[in-house]
Amino acid sequence: MRLRRLVHAGVLAVVAVGSLGTVAASAHDATPAKPQEQTLRSLAARHGLYFGTAVDPAAYAADATYKTMVDTQFSTVTAENAMKWESLEPTRGTYNWGPADALIDNAVRNRQLVRGHVLVWHSQVPGWLSAGINDGSIDGPQLRALLKQHITAVVTHFKGRIWQWDVVNEAVSDPWETPSAIHLGGSAGSFKQKWADLLGPDYLAEAFRAARAADPKALLFYNDYNIEAFGDGGAGDKTQFVYDMVKRLRAGGVPIDGVGSQGHLATQYGNYDVFQVADALRRFTDLGLAVALTEVDARSLTQNADDQTLPANSADVAARDQAAAYNYHVLLQACLMNRHCLSFTVWGFTDRYSWIPGWFKNPPEGLGCLWDASYNPKKSLRTVQGDLVAAGPPLVQPRIPQAPRQLPRR
Repeated sequence: MRLRRLVHAGVLAVVAVGSLGTVAASAHDATPAKPQEQTLRSLAARHGLYFGTAVDPAAYAADATYKTMVDTQFSTVTAENAMKWESLEPTRGTYNWGPADALIDNAVRNRQLVRGHVLVWHSQVPGWLSAGINDGSIDGPQLRALLKQHITAVVTHFKGRIWQWDVVNEAVSDPWETPSAIHLGGSAGSFKQKWADLLGPDYLAEAFRAARAADPKALLFYNDYNIEAFGDGGAGDKTQFVYDMVKRLRAGGVPIDGVGSQGHLATQYGNYDVFQVADALRRFTDLGLAVALTEVDARSLTQNADDQTLPANSADVAARDQAAAYNYHVLLQACLMNRHCLSFTVWGFTDRYSWIPGWFKNPPEGLGCLWDASYNPKKSLRTVQGDLVAAGPPLVQPRIPQAPRQLPRR
């Protein structure tokens, strides 16, 4: 067996270029007799898969249990907010690197890789930028220059320490939104308004080229939600639109390496089965792209947004708990079945610090994580652990590393 050593973010990962493969396990990872007592990183390492979480720096600093679980359970981490534009450049021209640098330093100590999130997104931008766009003092050419300047500055600062960058996030509109006039050729769907209206759809290609110029070795992803499975291919099929978009980018020599499917699911909807998600991942990887599940959670309707209590009906509580576990199962199984699915990241791992209740208030939703607010394991966690333990050859094989796509030589 021939081994190739890959170094990302100060982490040495040993990946087999043959029939076997591993992800470097932490020194924290002894091997208990019971699989449910092993860390998620060690269970996922059997498949060469990185298992990650988004990290809340405030919770990491204040809560010892939260910190220990981040440090030991996961092999990759994502800054929940610390790398977003509003956090990095709250005042125009002045960057605040401290929280993001601290997250990366902790990751290096824990032998974890880092997903960079996010370079280009219409949300969570600095007040000075959104005000300028809204009042017209920042026009299209100025916004294009600011985007390129921001991408170059950020990627250069973190160069060599980021494994995967979410370069562009959520650029495509949903079927229920008022569509923009900007479409991708004859494809269904459209780009979200305002930014695409100001810049035209070429801003995606420009963003990827700027990121690649700043760091030749990071993997560059397009990231979005509601693209877990294909629909009918019609005007409301967001996944089809994203597929056509990245296919054109890839064919045009744009250095896009992968697609991130966020995986924000909810138990009150009719979601997908394993093979629907597996088919979507396969269609993207057939284009030569890597894929990743990047922000997974499975929320439920709750009675109260503050304490996340469910109605006092034990059958209803059990049904929602099991439905959430099934949603995790579907996404993880589909990822395991595709050797180009490099990582599986949950968007927070405990209900104690979940983003869901603060965002979904009418009606209130919550309870979307693997551990509850008291750090007790939920059925979702046991299901994920069971999937990682039970999966294996011939249908589940180690991951195939993705080589960063480079800009064409001139």
